[in-house]
Amino acid sequence: MKTGISSEFIREIPKTDLHVHLDGSLRLPSLIEMAQAGKVKLPSYEVEGLKELVFKSSYASLPEYLKGFMYTCAVLNTPENLERTAYELAQDNLAEGVRYMEVRFAPQLHSRSDFSLEQVLQAVCQGMDRAKKEHNGKQAVLSNQDIPFEYGIIACALRSFNPHMAAYYAQIFDVMSYAPKKEIFAAASLEMARAAAEMVHEKGLPVVGFDLAGEESGFPAIDHWTAYQYAHSRFLKKTVHAGEAYGPESIFQAITECHANRLGHGTFLFAGDMIRDPSIKDPKAFVRDLAEYIASRRITIEVCLTSNLQTTPIIRRVADHPLKQMIDHNMSVSICTDNRLVSNTTVTRELELVAQGMPITRSQFRNIVIAGFKGSFFPGSYNEKRSYVRRVIDRYEELETKYMGKTSQEGSED
Repeated sequence: MKTGISSEFIREIPKTDLHVHLDGSLRLPSLIEMAQAGKVKLPSYEVEGLKELVFKSSYASLPEYLKGFMYTCAVLNTPENLERTAYELAQDNLAEGVRYMEVRFAPQLHSRSDFSLEQVLQAVCQGMDRAKKEHNGKQAVLSNQDIPFEYGIIACALRSFNPHMAAYYAQIFDVMSYAPKKEIFAAASLEMARAAAEMVHEKGLPVVGFDLAGEESGFPAIDHWTAYQYAHSRFLKKTVHAGEAYGPESIFQAITECHANRLGHGTFLFAGDMIRDPSIKDPKAFVRDLAEYIASRRITIEVCLTSNLQTTPIIRRVADHPLKQMIDHNMSVSICTDNRLVSNTTVTRELELVAQGMPITRSQFRNIVIAGFKGSFFPGSYNEKRSYVRRVIDRYEELETKYMGKTSQEGSED
């Protein structure tokens, strides 16, 4: 690897994953086992068969990429399966050195009359808590030789849905049968924001943020303004899937209308040619000012390289990805997996792609890793977060010296 950033070093350093979908990150053997137990029909009940038919190394289109979610969501319909999946996801992350993660999912996809949103969230937290307790009870952590594991939950609303996707959505379509679809979508997102705030303030669950996911083009984030305003007024942190399949206008809207503290993907941030608003007379200036604002406000961008390579036809190599432009603009960028199963990746692999696929300095690589911790929606107090990040930095620098020798930290972000 370039600049001495070895795979061994990447595996050992403390890492984060701020953008990982629970329903896109199951273990294949567990998916098969849960499907058989729940009588969920799969196109194959063999690991290799599912890899060939559903969870591929490359995809022809975004719809093909999303096909696997119909199977994963189908098995995540019980408290036991949700808890198991969360526990295994935390275990997999811990095994590769991830010490902080924010798992996101849409609780409404799994809720029904006898399985409330609160119970859905509690089941995921129980799985994460079990993994956290096991790791943090280890002697290496207790003796300060390893970093404790922390996590948060990000509750996702969907930009759009249909009544066949889940019982919750069928019910809201039935209740609002005469309403325009966009009002139905907005009503569901507001209820999700209300539930997320309730889980934090009344139940004490580590629901650290609110997100909007789903098809971007044609379903603007501003339609969900009321939900985001509600989350904002309850001090919930906000992230938005923006700039993944649409241009700078979507990112601008996420920041200005939805008060986004972070951005999911941000892939087309610099694509001035995608701007369609006739009132924007100078697209280049608009993109320049937008990028400067994001950089100066330290709005962290959750970059998912493999996912973008698989779903964005114009990005065929890591070198084609705008990540280097983000780094050159001194933006706060965190490398994430998006979906560990669907994209067949890990945090370690994503960071290896960065180190191998583009010119990057040791200082820039360090900033990317630490940005995940600094940009996190940490569930504790700000002072607790600062102490945690300081501990991570100390460990990173210790390992950097071990693997690459001492180096100046000039250029590191504040």
